[in-house]
Amino acid sequence: MEFNIEKLENYTLVEVLEEKLDTHIAPALKSELVLISGKGEKNIVMDLSKCKYCDSSGLSAILVANRLCKNSGGVFVLTGLNDAVERLISISQLDTVLNITSSKQEAGKVIETASTSNQ
Repeated sequence: MEFNIEKLENYTLVEVLEEKLDTHIAPALKSELVLISGKGEKNIVMDLSKCKYCDSSGLSAILVANRLCKNSGGVFVLTGLNDAVERLISISQLDTVLNITSSKQEAGKVIETASTSNQ
């Protein structure tokens, strides 16, 4: 199984269960994200704590999630980054565009705060 998707109160949690977020996984992840968004879910937390490697197609999937959430007036949060993935995101300057937290609990708080400020 490549992902674990769990609908929580304020958001959907997408856990990537593979060590590599690359061309083998990214297309399926993008499809899942589009389905989640299509069901009306605006807020997504993506947990990459099991992911040790990410390539450009993985970054593309992350950006798809971010765009889907933004387009629906929601929030996308990335969490659980290991050093290599965090470095790639930083080099790509995506750390200036994405909401990144160190834990799922923190990610939940970001979404909660954004949800209350949007009301």
